[in-house]
Amino acid sequence: MTDHERSLCTATARLLQAAGAVAAWGLGLSLIAIAVLALTGRSLSLLSCMGFGAVAVIGVLERYLAQRLRLDAGLFHDLASGAIASLGTLDLALKKLGLRFAPDAPRDLGVRAQAARQLVQRHAITVACQSAMFLLALLTQDLR
Repeated sequence: MTDHERSLCTATARLLQAAGAVAAWGLGLSLIAIAVLALTGRSLSLLSCMGFGAVAVIGVLERYLAQRLRLDAGLFHDLASGAIASLGTLDLALKKLGLRFAPDAPRDLGVRAQAARQLVQRHAITVACQSAMFLLALLTQDLR
């Protein structure tokens, strides 16, 4: 890999790691929503229960995306450090793990970095939806 490619890998890994703060927020929302439902679910309005339930359900998707962010951050870090020698060897390892179909030619590093950035955006949108549902559930808890 060239110095430019290693720099792109390092920058992408840092971007993915920075999304950990958003992931912590999403996890916190999920845990609070589950606790509220478990402790006070019977005394809440139906709309509020549905809102907290939606936060918990969206939290499942958020946790999946957060795990993908962590995996991709580690892979980009390993590419940058040389622990993974090339994109072809990465694709082969992912194929053996059943995580990816090996294409005829390895994807360009720029395409991979763009896909990682899109993953960060999707995760942020998921947490934003969680936050909106949480706020809705809070605002409707007294409507009976």
